[in-house]
Amino acid sequence: MTGFSAPDPQGLPLHQQNPLDRFSQRADDYGRYRPGYPAAAIADILAGLPQPLRAADVGAGTGIASRLLAEAGVQVMALEPNGAMQQAAPPHPLVTYQRATAEATELMRASVDLVTCFQSFHWFHPEASLEEFHRILKPGGRLALVWNDRNEADEFTAAYGRLVRQAAGDRYPDRENRYFLAGMEASPLFGSLQHHSYGYQQVLRLTGLLGRCRSSSYIPQQGDIYQQLVADLKHLYEEFAGDRNQVTLAYTTQVYLAAAQPV
Repeated sequence: MTGFSAPDPQGLPLHQQNPLDRFSQRADDYGRYRPGYPAAAIADILAGLPQPLRAADVGAGTGIASRLLAEAGVQVMALEPNGAMQQAAPPHPLVTYQRATAEATELMRASVDLVTCFQSFHWFHPEASLEEFHRILKPGGRLALVWNDRNEADEFTAAYGRLVRQAAGDRYPDRENRYFLAGMEASPLFGSLQHHSYGYQQVLRLTGLLGRCRSSSYIPQQGDIYQQLVADLKHLYEEFAGDRNQVTLAYTTQVYLAAAQPV
């Protein structure tokens, strides 16, 4: 599985860059202003799985995707090692929050039908997490890796992307989903890979736009660079908001599904 973890400009794989704590000061913004996921993506993730369905949502953060799965009737174990993120997660009767990592979920062997990683798999040790996912999945169970990628074919989204990359500098992670999929494709533990993509939009007012930006781990939270970024984002908002007094970030939601293989 060589070449699986893509380093960013700092030269380290993302799973070695303090993934357990780097969102601690951003949990409130993360919970309030990160985008959700399209209903069609949730439906495809669940299609054909047995009912009732038990899932482990790994790297659940503030439970954005966990609650979407629960709204579809899934019993969800939301696994998140960061206490601040977990505390910012609203409750749901079908979601149980638990402090655990992707590499050591503490769940029983063959105890879940589905493992999901929404906007999180790139922070995990790839080989160790895949082995753990295979251990907790029932035979033939499903793994879903999901990312919301900004669609910079959209003019506003492209301008936003330029501003955050400029502010982040060397902190901006230079990664593509393909790097993180390579190990799963090569692993004997998972097979029958499927890919689905969906257009998605996040409508924001100015407060939401600034909060969405602050939720990113590579954005400074104070200092001259941060103040300049805020000024630039306010100017961008004024340019695009118009009479609606709102802007739209465009995403392509990428969903990769694989089945646990017998070993």
